Amino acid sequence: MSERIRAIIVDDEPLSREGMRLRLEAETDIDVIAEATTGEEAVTLIEAMRPDLLFLDVQMPVLDGFGVLEAIGPAHMPVTIFATAYDQFAVQAFDAHAVDYLLKPFDDERFERAVQRAREQMQGRRRAQADVRLGSLLDELRARNRYIERLVVRSGGRILILRVELVDWIEAASNYVRLHASGREYLLRDTMTSLESKLDPADFVRIHRSTIVRVDRIRELEPLFQGDYVVILEDGTRLTSSRGYREKLQELLQGSR
Repeated sequence: MSERIRAIIVDDEPLSREGMRLRLEAETDIDVIAEATTGEEAVTLIEAMRPDLLFLDVQMPVLDGFGVLEAIGPAHMPVTIFATAYDQFAVQAFDAHAVDYLLKPFDDERFERAVQRAREQMQGRRRAQADVRLGSLLDELRARNRYIERLVVRSGGRILILRVELVDWIEAASNYVRLHASGREYLLRDTMTSLESKLDPADFVRIHRSTIVRVDRIRELEPLFQGDYVVILEDGTRLTSSRGYREKLQELLQGSR
């Protein structure tokens, strides 16, 4: 490639970051433009700097490498080389989806092979294939962890990890969804249908095309007409259900008897 490759290293271990950085100094076409020690930092840097290549540690506290993939989305991820200490599930998943990874500790030869494959992936069709493989990996991760337990949200220019159990209700907001949690609001780039599929239906119920509510936050259902309700939450918030989602509310009522 004629253009230089801009790379970011993400690892919470200083020695591991240093080892990658020193190896990359020997690569004449790669510039390390940033390093991150947490998944949250990684999300911020990836979105702000749009690197070509990412070295991403899998095992990090709070937001791990898979959480970074979830937050950014496969289509917006740079070409990615995952790094992991022995993790049977991760290794099997990477092998199954032909996603490149470095198994710690790795030697110079293995590192160079991974870098060369990354160069090849950056070329047109192979890059598209890499996106598909990352998408398939993410699908498997979601299937393994059937319902999400945390969300990556933006607030005041920061990346925050919001536990799903803190969310009171959710509303559609153009190309985003707005999460209401403990008196605060957060925007998340997702669709209502997509987010609904990731939430445990035992905990959340969709009452309107534009509204999802956490079941244990519902204090009262006030009947309207033809089976519709005003849904009143513990904090006094009043939300209106729509006819199309009546069955879900009726199931909720029957389940609480």
